[in-house]
Parts: sequence; C-alpha cells; structure tokens
Amino acid sequence: MAKRIKSGLKRVEVAERNRQRNVMVKSAIKTATKKVIESIEDKSETVQTDLVAAISKLDKAVSKGILHKNTVARRKSRLMKKINNAQAEVSA
Repeated sequence: MAKRIKSGLKRVEVAERNRQRNVMVKSAIKTATKKVIESIEDKSETVQTDLVAAISKLDKAVSKGILHKNTVARRKSRLMKKINNAQAEVSA
C-alpha cells in the first residue's frame, strides 16, 4: 500500500489543473485557426481580423508554456502561406 504524501497529492492536483488549461487553450487555437482557413476559402473580408486573433492566441500559448515557440512559428507560417497563396490567386 502506497503512502499518501502531501506534496505528491498536490502535484497530482496541479498537473490536472494545468492539463485542463492546456486542453482549453489548444482547443481555442484550433478553433481560431479553422476560422481563418474558412474565411480564406470564403474569400471573406474578415481574414485579417481572424488572423490577428489566431496569432494572438498562438503567442499567448507560447508565453504560458503550452506550446513550443518553433511549433507556433510553424503554424503561423503555414497560415500566412495560405493567405498569401489565396491573395496571389485573386490577383492573378
């Protein structure tokens, strides 16, 4: 039978709290990213505002230690690439 060490119990509680926060933030990032992609496909005028919101959420995730900075850089780069390709198709 394992002992119930107070610091160990606290670590379990803190880890669960952090996990729930991480899930919430990652879900918000996915939603914001999908919103940008949808507005690109619909050729909507809200592309820039959606992009700013998505980038803001990504940057906050880095500052809180939820995502690695290179992961966020890659995701932002991919979003910008999609926007630039869509604008190039429109102007061509």
